[in-house]
Amino acid sequence: MFTGIIETLGSVTKLVREQENLHITVKSELSSELKIDQSVAHNGVCLTVVSLDNDEYTVTAIKETLDKTNIGDLEEGAVVNLERGMKLGARLDGHIVQGHVDGVGRCKAIEDADGSTVFTFEYEAIGNNVTIEKGSITVNGVSLTVVNSKQNEFSVAIIPYTLEHTTFKNFVVGTKVNLEFDVIGKYVARLYQFDKPQQ
Repeated sequence: MFTGIIETLGSVTKLVREQENLHITVKSELSSELKIDQSVAHNGVCLTVVSLDNDEYTVTAIKETLDKTNIGDLEEGAVVNLERGMKLGARLDGHIVQGHVDGVGRCKAIEDADGSTVFTFEYEAIGNNVTIEKGSITVNGVSLTVVNSKQNEFSVAIIPYTLEHTTFKNFVVGTKVNLEFDVIGKYVARLYQFDKPQQ
């Protein structure tokens, strides 16, 4: 379980394919504090630490993860948002984030809003993937508030601190991002489907 408040950035130093798995080695200031079997969110994707080596650690992404996220698009030198699992008893500064990405979206527009930056993303509206204005969304692991919700599209406003300390600073129109929709919204949408009269 995560909060969507990014702790730091990491740099991908090595990528190794083994059958349908991808082993990802990351250099980060968090490395010395990690343990084997610990969960770390990488651009919002929960992955398990499988090895440690000084200031680097390795995680493994399986085919299911590679098929549904942008993790398989990583290249050596890529920068990723990192967050360790939340601590029980600590303040929940973001929202409830599972680290289970629902799908990918693409950046459609970037607009300077005189003090903030508005990013618009488009996505395939399937299943329970819905947004509402003032609701929560996770983009590449960052907990955000939706400021404009449309069919297959939403916008978020990024404050300068978040822009500087996450991978948002590297986004351009067309950037592929991981999306995790609000878990409560997904349950409500699912219950609504069950509540509909059968045709």
